[in-house]
Amino acid sequence: MEIGIDSFASVAPDGGDSPTMEGQEAMRQLLDRIERADQVGLDVFGIGEHHREEFLDSAPALILAAAAARTRRIRLTSAVTVLSAADPVRVFQNFATLDLISGGRAEMVVGRGSFTEAFPLFGLKLADYDSLFAEKLDLLLAIRESEHIHWSGRHRPALTGQGIYPRPVQSRIPIWLGVGGTPQSFVRAGTLGLPLMVAIIGGETHRFRPLIDMYREAGRRAGHAPEQLKVGLHSLGYVANTTEEATNDYFPGYAETFTQIGKERGWPPVTRSHFNEQVGSRGALLVGNPEEVARKIQRHSEALGGIDRLTFQMDNAALPHQKLLQSIELIGTRIIPLLTRPE
Repeated sequence: MEIGIDSFASVAPDGGDSPTMEGQEAMRQLLDRIERADQVGLDVFGIGEHHREEFLDSAPALILAAAAARTRRIRLTSAVTVLSAADPVRVFQNFATLDLISGGRAEMVVGRGSFTEAFPLFGLKLADYDSLFAEKLDLLLAIRESEHIHWSGRHRPALTGQGIYPRPVQSRIPIWLGVGGTPQSFVRAGTLGLPLMVAIIGGETHRFRPLIDMYREAGRRAGHAPEQLKVGLHSLGYVANTTEEATNDYFPGYAETFTQIGKERGWPPVTRSHFNEQVGSRGALLVGNPEEVARKIQRHSEALGGIDRLTFQMDNAALPHQKLLQSIELIGTRIIPLLTRPE
């Protein structure tokens, strides 16, 4: 199982009473964390895409390119590219360029995104939410396969044999399909034979098993080999030396973030009892000491029929930089050995 980190490049307070960091310092610290993840043996680091005041990740390929110059082995991916609001030609060019800079370490996770601010920002209709994504995914996959493209669709001018450059180091840049809880998205990924990245940010992880089974069955029916149908989990999590430290560090920012999002989406405010349920054995949050979190990852994998990648999303909780560095260190030096040692 591959283990990694996802970040939304949050602009967060650096400690209890200090003022909000400027974007320049936040970006410097993010690049430090990616470098540390590479040094301690994590497999992948992902950068999300948002167009909101609290996140600095509106151009993830640029952040990843900066990280590529400071790392040696870690794979660098989007998490996710909001493909519905992007031009697939430019997306491919950006990540092909990242692949050249990184020496063949680029990947992308593409999805429709859980926020909708990109639609009015780029002059798109929210009513076209699914058709935009389906059409643009079709074009992106075509570009990955062929240098010269003949293609037409509803939402973008046709291509009539133009060449798409540059071409990447990898013959096929890995493209994962990022999904939430929509059954049709799982079926689409399976039918296309794309690896699946499931964002599970709450509830009980085992409840996603029917959807993942649906993905695998759709892939089987489409004739794809089982090893092609990889499953990854994007999970909220944070690791500290003790569970008490982890939960006390993580809860305040978690509660603030999700209470604020709840105001936009009609969710109730986050309570400590709700948080404790999510940290419990069946809940989705991977918050605790290394041994507990490693056991929980193994339980999640068994409940879902085996997973191939797990990424921690931890900077939503406005944790200080040094705490995040410590957590990355613990994931690399203590959790990964627990997950990879022989039974």
